[in-house]
Amino acid sequence: MGGMFGVVSRQDCASELFFGTDYHSHLGTEYGGIILRNEQGFDREIHSIRNTQFRSAFEDDITRMHGTQGIGVISDYEPQPLFQQTPLGRYGIVTVARINNIDQLVERAFAHKAHFSSMSRGGVNPTDVVSYLINQGDTLEEGLRHAIDSIKGSCSVLLLSEHGIYAARDRLGRTPLVIGQKDGSLAIASETTAFPNTDFEPVRYLGPGEIVRITEDGIEQLSPPRSEMQVCAFLWIYYGFPASRYEDIGVEVVRNRCGAACARRDQELGFGGVDSVAGVPDSGTGHGIGYAVQARVPYQRPFVKYNATWARSFMPEEQLSRDLIAEMKLVPIKDLIQGRRLLFCEDSIVRGTQLQDTVQRLYASGAREVHMRPACPPLLYPCEFLNFSRTRTAMALAARRAIREIEGTDEADPSDYRQQGTKYEEMVERVRGRLRLTSLRYQMMDDMIAAIGLPRTSLCTHCWDASSHD
Repeated sequence: MGGMFGVVSRQDCASELFFGTDYHSHLGTEYGGIILRNEQGFDREIHSIRNTQFRSAFEDDITRMHGTQGIGVISDYEPQPLFQQTPLGRYGIVTVARINNIDQLVERAFAHKAHFSSMSRGGVNPTDVVSYLINQGDTLEEGLRHAIDSIKGSCSVLLLSEHGIYAARDRLGRTPLVIGQKDGSLAIASETTAFPNTDFEPVRYLGPGEIVRITEDGIEQLSPPRSEMQVCAFLWIYYGFPASRYEDIGVEVVRNRCGAACARRDQELGFGGVDSVAGVPDSGTGHGIGYAVQARVPYQRPFVKYNATWARSFMPEEQLSRDLIAEMKLVPIKDLIQGRRLLFCEDSIVRGTQLQDTVQRLYASGAREVHMRPACPPLLYPCEFLNFSRTRTAMALAARRAIREIEGTDEADPSDYRQQGTKYEEMVERVRGRLRLTSLRYQMMDDMIAAIGLPRTSLCTHCWDASSHD
């Protein structure tokens, strides 16, 4: 996916930019970049963060870089920020984007003799395409509107110009942007996590399609929010950092509510007792605590996560590497496993391959029963609007594999399995059997939406029901 941070100050803000950007490190694994503007011009650095953390990659740069305005990015796919000299002036630009019609946009640009930077893995740098679209306007404001209107998928932008930072949220608000304030400084971030320890207070969430310009004198609205929003529901369920807030709704609070909703469903259905509840580390922790409180069952940690050398398990492209890293990271505590009936909460079941191994290790450590409660419905469709999906093909999803086994074809319509009923129950039973779980009960869509607290029409739920649109 990726995350962005920008700051405008009456004094040097290099340190704030460094730490604010670093607080987005959970959103990407490929590149980190920052660009600052000072009296001498623009100063930019980009580093690969595939094998090191952002703070380590930039610790030497940040001691020499200075400026009163800057933007930074953690990116999953391409080097950023770009620095452009254009008819609209010089600027640095970062994006969080998935451009589904990038081939058509590039073909149209080539017809006008445009050229673009290439990524190391091939293809055109999407941020370069966004910059090209912006440059078609007579002003930066007009260009930003043109860009977000032209893109199918999603695109949020921070642009560091000689006249402040321009910020544009995705047309349907799929990715968040929030402004923070403290004496003498304004910041804008993808995640409010970046604010508490940098002393900023969140003061305003940009609306879908809204464009603002931020200077040391304040915030100027250039284009008002649009009426339709499709903010990604998975931000609260999985991807967001627990301390963050989106649309002024706390991530950890939502996860506690999700877990509690799972427990209430179990209580209504007369589910038998377990000895302890746990969250699959770390994304299931908030959900597990919510379940344990509601069910009045002890919350314990039969697995602990060893992060000293294995920072993020789902990032490698190869499934084998992901599985090996996940196994190295989770260390079982047999005293809390042997002979016990365990219930785990997890954000979701995607492929199920890591979970299958985890369950097997629990049984090998003497578990008597292993129950699973994912905090969202079965994932039936890969993400089409953001770049954070952990699988890119539908048939890699555990639920879709179960449907294929039932129907005997990859072409079966998954919509028949979205609602509770005979087909839904058969799909869930197939997943349960493959994972060797004692029981498996997914979160209901209505309960998940109620836990988030926004109208269903304001949420992107494509991964579960394919209902969202460009």
